[in-house]
Formats: sequence, structure tokens, C-alpha cells
Amino acid sequence: MKSDLQIAQEAKLKPITEIAASIGIKEEELDLYGKYKAKVSPDILKRLQDRPQAKYIVVTALTPTPLGEGKTTTAVGLGQGLARLGKKVINTLREPSMGPVFGIKGGAAGGGYAQVVPMEDLNLHFTGDIHAVGAANNLLCAMLDTQLQKNNPLGIDIHNININRVVDISDRALRQIIIGLGGKANGIPRESGYDITVASEVMAILSLATDIFDLRQRLGRMTVAYTTEGKPVTAEDLKAAGAMTVLLKEALKPNLIQTLEHSACFMHCGPFANIAHGNNSVLADLIACKLADYVVTESGFGSDMGFEKMCNIKCRTSGLKVDAAVVVCTVRALKMHGGAIKVVAGKPLDQETLAKENLEAVVKGSENLEKHIENVLLHGVPPVVVLNRFPTDTPAEIELVKERAKAAGAVAAVTHEVWAKGGEGGIELAEAVIEATQKPNNFHYLYPLDLSIKEKMETIATKIYGAEGVDYAPLAEEKIKLYTEIDFDKLPICMAKTHLSLSHDPSIKGRPRNFRVPIRDVRASVGAGFLYPLLGTMMTMPGLPSVPAATKVDIDEKGNTVGLF
Repeated sequence: MKSDLQIAQEAKLKPITEIAASIGIKEEELDLYGKYKAKVSPDILKRLQDRPQAKYIVVTALTPTPLGEGKTTTAVGLGQGLARLGKKVINTLREPSMGPVFGIKGGAAGGGYAQVVPMEDLNLHFTGDIHAVGAANNLLCAMLDTQLQKNNPLGIDIHNININRVVDISDRALRQIIIGLGGKANGIPRESGYDITVASEVMAILSLATDIFDLRQRLGRMTVAYTTEGKPVTAEDLKAAGAMTVLLKEALKPNLIQTLEHSACFMHCGPFANIAHGNNSVLADLIACKLADYVVTESGFGSDMGFEKMCNIKCRTSGLKVDAAVVVCTVRALKMHGGAIKVVAGKPLDQETLAKENLEAVVKGSENLEKHIENVLLHGVPPVVVLNRFPTDTPAEIELVKERAKAAGAVAAVTHEVWAKGGEGGIELAEAVIEATQKPNNFHYLYPLDLSIKEKMETIATKIYGAEGVDYAPLAEEKIKLYTEIDFDKLPICMAKTHLSLSHDPSIKGRPRNFRVPIRDVRASVGAGFLYPLLGTMMTMPGLPSVPAATKVDIDEKGNTVGLF
């Protein structure tokens, strides 16, 4: 089988102007970035405002293994499958960060014959959106530190600053640093650090903004520090929000690309699904839902992460409702949750153990899948379960998963082979999704915003994770009291926890029971518009593995890129 890169490089792409015309975008609404990429003006929404809304489909998953279960590949393949059925469809996806690209995870273009292209471009710099986010974030940091150096007129508490500089490369050496060394001319010495750019609040803000003016207001509300009297210090107070908005003006425009089968895709923004909401931009979805009959998007990690945040944070902003959810699973993930295999990122699987039929492990592991189906149903959305097939899966294992999924409430349970066959391998899934979007739909939020901070956190912990309750560390209690006093308590909750378990503990697989969720801290992303409780140590700056993926990337004798997946 050819590599993803080889498949992408051999593809015959259509000019992006043709892709745009096929979905009703006018030439004057495009900013071209070469032949195969373009940005779309948000002003298009004014022209499209009277168009009906598309069916809005979200691809989520069971609790994934460290290797991932193929959500992006499934989402792209589903879009291609719908197009083969004659449907007007647009995919909306997150932009990849170069941290994972050069680290261990890989890119975010899909895989095999279910990819979006140009693959090299979108995995490496793309249209510069992530760099613009970094520039805006770092400008704000520089202006904050200048305030400190210039006699601190705002009275900022140097020990209560909650923003880091960012860079879009995994670099563990920058996690904790001291800045301002070398005398007063170089600033005030203080402890600080770097985050990866996609973990920044600026990225979360960009992905939730509905227009340039909303972006400006959100940036102004960013609370980056507190005074010695405990009052918030915002980007507006630092007079940085205007310049930040100008830096992000082009980045706000969604990026238009294509799949290998020439259906349209908006790839825009890439917030973390741990400390942020883990979905592509609101603007991309709003535009796509006016141009297409079906929009297929993808949420980060499992239903307890990106999907829950999609429903309760992103949909509150966009006003869109989810018509159906696709829950991706693999037999290997079910066997891991059933205790039969151990999956470690970067290490090859034990193929001999994986290939042995193990119905007992599949049954036990299916408890995890069943909880994710339940989580989708908790939001009033019809779930379709799809098995991303591997050669080691046996017919009996596949049928068992289908039976368990339907018994748990899935409206359909099917398989796909989009990695090997593209849209043709996604026809069965596409047909099941069309049928699911015609089912009764009672989409609703999990909680009202007027609940207290604790009540909202406890609702998510007990209903989505299956916990018995929540325990609060003294720091968390202190923050909850502060946020309630300064009127941050009506914001939605963006739980920051591991994606490797339904619980807060990544080592607990399957469907955890009889546990309580510990909240060690609660932080505020006021510009993005949510509070994020920390359920453990959240890594906002990844490190490279001992053999980074970057070591395989090079150019050949013809000047072509090689080794990029």
C-alpha cells in the first residue's frame, strides 16, 4: 500500500476556483493562496442568510487508543461517500499543528484514499493562520511584560499572571523558563513558560468568533493577569486587543481545500480538545451549513471531550444543532479497553495477539463504546456507530460490536473501508447517516448556564463520565468563589482532562465506575467564553519522542517531500 503522502502527491487536484464554484462561492468572495487553497470572506453569510440550514453531522469516537481510531479519515470518507450518492456535501475540519506533525501523532489530513489535499501544504504552515495566532498571543505577552518593566501602572501581581508565550513546535525545554534576565533594561525577571500555539486562548477565541467585531470583543475580554487587589487585567486594559485583531484579520477567514475526490472542505482553526473545546471554527460551519445539504465535521477525541464541548460550548455560540453523530470505534480499541492488548504511542502493536479472535475482550471493551453512545443520546442526537475496519478484525468480532451498539441505542451500526477505497468504501456509512438525520431529533444542551459553577461541573462529571461526584482542592474552591464574585459564573464549562479514559485517570480503561472526579484548579478563558477546570496535569506544551517524526522528513533527488506519513 502506498503511503498517505504518495497517494496525495499522485492525486490530480482541481483548481480551487472550480471547487468554490461547485458549492456556490463567487470569485469575489475568495482570496487565493496559490492554485489549490483559498480563504473565504465571512461576508458571504450576508448573501446566504436566507438559505436553509444543512444537516449537521458530527464525527466523534469511543475513548481512543494512543494511536487514534481514524476519526478524520472517517469524516473525510463519509463526506466522499455522501458526494458519491449525489449529495451536496462539505467537510469542516481542524487545522493540524506542526507539533504533532513533527512529533508522534502525525497530521490531520485523513489517510489513504480518504484525505484532504494539498496534504503537504496543510500540514506545514498552510495559510499561516497558526502563525498569526502565535504573533497575536506573543504581542499581548510582550505588552504585559512592558507594563511590568515600565513601573507597573496597572498594579499587576507578578505572581498572578496566567498567559504564556507560544510556539507551534513541541519543545519541552520551554515549558518552564525564567524571563527578564540581564538587568532592568531587559524586563522584570519572573517565572514563565511556553505553550504550543494551538493550546492558547487566542486560538480558542479565533475558532469561536462569529465575525471580526465579535473577535475584537473576545480578545479584549481576555483576562491575562490579576492586580495585587485581585481585580482582572484584560487585553483591553493593556490596549493590545486592537492590534491583535488586525493580526488575526486574515486568519479569521475559513480556508477552502478539497478531498481526493474533489468534494469541498473548510479546514480552519485547531484548538486543543483538552483545555479548549477541540473543534474547527464556528465561521467555517456557519458558512458550510448555508452552502451545502450535508456538513460533516469532527470533534477531538471521544464523546466525553470534543463532542460534549461541541454541543455545550460551540453550538451555544453558532446556534447550530447537531442532526446526527457518528461514533467511530475499532476492534483494537475495544480489545484494549477489554484488557487484552496494550497500546503505546509510537510502538508497534503485537500483531499476533491482535489477530487472535477474542470475543470476551470485545464484550468487555464494548462497555466503553456503550457509554459514548449514551453520551450522544444525552444530547438528544441519533448516534450511528461505525467500525473502522482493520485486516485483523474477524467477522464474529465485527458482528458482536454491531449487536452491542444497536442494543445500546445506536440507530445503525456499520463498517467502512474508506482508507483503502475512498468514498466507495463509505457508501454504507453515508446511507446510514442520511437515515439518521431523518430520525426524530431533540438536540439540547446538557445544562443551563444559570446553574452554579459547581452544579455545571458535577453535571458533566456524573452524566458524561459516569462519576459518583466531584471533589474540590482548596485552590479550586478559591477560584470558584472568585469567579462567582466577579460574574464569570454564567460561562459554560470546558473540562480539562485526559482523553485516554472516561475518567480523570488515563490508566483506567473501559467504563469506569465507583470513582470521584478531583478538581485541582479552575481557570478562566473569558475571551473564549468558558471556564476550564483542571482534572489533572494538563500538558500544554508537548515534547518530542526519542525518534521524532521529523527525522523521517526530507526531500529526494527531485526536490519532492518524502517521509511525511
